[in-house]
Amino acid sequence: MGPQTLDDAGVYRIAENLALIQTVDYFTPIVDNPFLFGQIAAANALSDIYAMGGTPITVLNIVGYPIARLGPEILAQILAGGAEKVREAGAVIMGGHSIDDQEPKFGMAVTGVCHPDEIWTNSGAEVGDVLILTKPIGAGIVTTGIKRGLTQDEDIATVVAVMAQLNKTAAEVARSFTVHACTDVTGYGLLGHAWEMADASGKALEFVCSEVPVLAAAWSLTEQGSVPSGSKRNRQHVESHVHFARGITEPEKTILSDSMTSGGLLLSVPEAEGRRLVAQLHSSGAADSRIIGRVLEGPPQISVQAEGETA
Repeated sequence: MGPQTLDDAGVYRIAENLALIQTVDYFTPIVDNPFLFGQIAAANALSDIYAMGGTPITVLNIVGYPIARLGPEILAQILAGGAEKVREAGAVIMGGHSIDDQEPKFGMAVTGVCHPDEIWTNSGAEVGDVLILTKPIGAGIVTTGIKRGLTQDEDIATVVAVMAQLNKTAAEVARSFTVHACTDVTGYGLLGHAWEMADASGKALEFVCSEVPVLAAAWSLTEQGSVPSGSKRNRQHVESHVHFARGITEPEKTILSDSMTSGGLLLSVPEAEGRRLVAQLHSSGAADSRIIGRVLEGPPQISVQAEGETA
């Protein structure tokens, strides 16, 4: 599997019963605490392996850092935060590469494994499936609010906890169910990644706006204009593929397009299994998991309803 359907990672079969999954991701700091930044960057990079149904095994650190200006202590904290999440994932750090850079950057190249017959893709959604999201959206808006000094300590703690949470447990729980398609919600926002799933699957996706979990602080921050440029670009990019029902507000449209870091999994599963999967996700710690929509007969498009039945 390569980039043809804009899936979350590449897959290369090396044996009849074994495939390698490979991905890479890195970015500039989105929180002031270097240890937490390392955790978030690691969780974000590892997420693509979970989105493909795989298990991460090895990691290479990728670092850009102004060592002469900031000194080694901050870098050590960033690396320690990343290493903690790699240990939590059960993977190992094999090494990495660093360059002297004017702005700190950190991320990882991650290799995972999976049986070739058990790979999840974004292209297998089937008519009648329900769509489950395992984390709330709105992190891009909240982190922009942090940078602008508009957030409370409680808001910061909440968004950091969401971004630093691995998708490991959600993926492990979902493997006991029938997963027709999966992607993680990151830079292109919920609607952007959903459009990739719709287009790759040749199906229409319908969401119920009131069912989508959203970080509480994102609502007031959106009203204040604390919206990252990436989220604005996402909305412009995807709007031609989305039909918003009457009653969907401008803040709702913006939040649904919000550029996420280390977001949750968007899973397409048979309706008969949806509620049981959500219940098991809740009992396993993914407390924000919800059924937020369904898969309909094509052509590929997205519709967003204000309220309605999701299953």
